[in-house]
Amino acid sequence: MPIALLALTAGAFGIGTTEFVIMGLLLQVSADLHVSIAAAGLLISGYALGVAVGAPLLTIATRRIPRKTVLLALMAIFTLGNIACALAANYELLMAARVITSLAHGTFFGVGSVVATGLVPPERRASAIAIMFTGLTAATLLGVPAGAWLGLHYGWRATFWAVALIGVVAFTVLAVFVPRGKAGDRPSPLRDELAVLGRPQVLLGLAMTVLGFAGLFAVFTYIQPLLTEVTGVSGAAVSPILLIFGGGLAVGNLLGGKLADRSLMPALLGTLTALAVVLGAMQWVIHTPVTAVVFVVLLGIASFATVAPLQLRVLEKASGAGQNLASSLNIAAFNLGNALGAWVGGVVIERGPGLAGLGWVAALLTLAGLAIALWSRALDRRDALPDCATASA
Repeated sequence: MPIALLALTAGAFGIGTTEFVIMGLLLQVSADLHVSIAAAGLLISGYALGVAVGAPLLTIATRRIPRKTVLLALMAIFTLGNIACALAANYELLMAARVITSLAHGTFFGVGSVVATGLVPPERRASAIAIMFTGLTAATLLGVPAGAWLGLHYGWRATFWAVALIGVVAFTVLAVFVPRGKAGDRPSPLRDELAVLGRPQVLLGLAMTVLGFAGLFAVFTYIQPLLTEVTGVSGAAVSPILLIFGGGLAVGNLLGGKLADRSLMPALLGTLTALAVVLGAMQWVIHTPVTAVVFVVLLGIASFATVAPLQLRVLEKASGAGQNLASSLNIAAFNLGNALGAWVGGVVIERGPGLAGLGWVAALLTLAGLAIALWSRALDRRDALPDCATASA
């Protein structure tokens, strides 16, 4: 794998850290800015909304700019946004800074995925995407705990200063190692970019991502109360268990890339099936600490094994001028899945069977994504029939 992929991974690490690190800073932020914990939690929702809205709009706005330049500009926005977070004097300014920072997220991962696949031979494209997304798993595994530690000992503003420094480092390595002037950087007409939205297979791919990942976040959003109230572990044990979950994410991410390189659709169907099975098994294994830890590890592996296949599927079906937009839209779809899963999980807890019933509902969400994947494969086979008939004639 070329060193340029490591540069993309560094950028992904910084962006992933700034997205999730606020989860470990809610108490400090709420106390310092005199807002409720619920209001501080909206800083997460604001960021996710910024990703979902900003990804397609910023991708369209930058379509005539070479991809390397776009990546550098996005990393500059990311760095300046985190500096603004560190300097925010009140809650409103912090929210605005978080939204500004989030604008870089979707387009960076979208354009970065296209760049990553162009750096390697066709048979290694999924692995290239997986390596780039390793930065996101590393952010969950290392960046978020480190940021929470900084916030605890030096204040939450120190965490954002540290993340801004990561942005400076990422900007530097991107500038040095990502190649410039590749053929894929040529601008394309807006009509050609938008035409990808009329492709049924691209829309089905986006729907797979939303529903598949909604299953994960219907459970993961509430993992802390699940472990403490249902499993019965202490609050101090949650962080080590989440660290293990992060390790599972890293393993699953690389595994999904390798499987998708061998055969994309079998990998996509297999990983979504595995995720649904793991989620469905939750109600039987969450009640004892040992089996709960095994469940958390398997959840991490199964969930991120879907990432590279889902991203590559959309890229394949959007081949040509629409790849940048489709790729960014799929990153937005991951975030919409996050929001949908968290909302459905909340409804289940408040109005349904409660925490213990989350697994079944989460599995149904992922199974809906699997059903769309099967529909998409059926369309592939139908479209292949005329070609077979022509060849036999």
